[in-house]
Amino acid sequence: MSITLHTAEDIEKMRIAGRLGSEVLDYITPFVKAGVTTGELDRLCHDYMVNVQGTIPATLNYTPPGHVPYPASICTSVNHQVCHGVPGTRVLKNGDIINIDITVIKDGYHGDNSRMFIIGDASVLAKRLCSITYECMWLGIQQVKPDATLGDIGHAIQKHAEGAGFSIVQEYCGHGIGRRFHEEPQVVHYGRPGTGVRLKPGMIFTIEPMINAGRRHVKPPLSSDGWTVVTKDHSLSAQWEHTILVTDSGYEVLTLSAGSPQPPAFIQA
Repeated sequence: MSITLHTAEDIEKMRIAGRLGSEVLDYITPFVKAGVTTGELDRLCHDYMVNVQGTIPATLNYTPPGHVPYPASICTSVNHQVCHGVPGTRVLKNGDIINIDITVIKDGYHGDNSRMFIIGDASVLAKRLCSITYECMWLGIQQVKPDATLGDIGHAIQKHAEGAGFSIVQEYCGHGIGRRFHEEPQVVHYGRPGTGVRLKPGMIFTIEPMINAGRRHVKPPLSSDGWTVVTKDHSLSAQWEHTILVTDSGYEVLTLSAGSPQPPAFIQA
């Protein structure tokens, strides 16, 4: 599959889808607290997407090769769950960390993003992991410009994560996105500068580092639900995600909204 260079019309549609995806996270934020089940968060997000936004939850019944259909409208990955956590009866408790991953479809285009949430008073390690992972995502985003490479993105993320004593999950990565949920290129979160695909204006892809407090390895096989990925050593894992457009002069983050967390100070400077 070749890499899509999106047209001006595509890009405008992706801006809308990206903003709507981010607005689902804005909406759900007040509900993410101790005592709520991940299933209730899924129900609330589904209702907001379908009945308020008029969007389609991209994950619901999504069935890539080798998988059973995904049964929910969002992904909720708690503590040692790395990604693709299936919502259900789990009750969030004080000290938990949770990634909520939202992808909406609007007019045939996908807006994909995720955020970390800290429930109550989490450990110093949990807070630091969430913060470093957020910085890693933005350091990767900061590398995006024409003629840069995917290796530049991966290296910036890997250097910061490993410098903080954490590790990069290598089995899962970012991806091209547009009319299709997942397409080329694959955007790994480790690598060497100057290597890999060279970036061109019109490319759109996600940057979504998954970073573990312990070793990088995930536990094979997948959980009994066929989807949830967990760390092999049961250590905490965190992830943040934005959808990024390569512009003529740099990058544009497509998954921003009024409630988006502010970029780190080194981005704002």
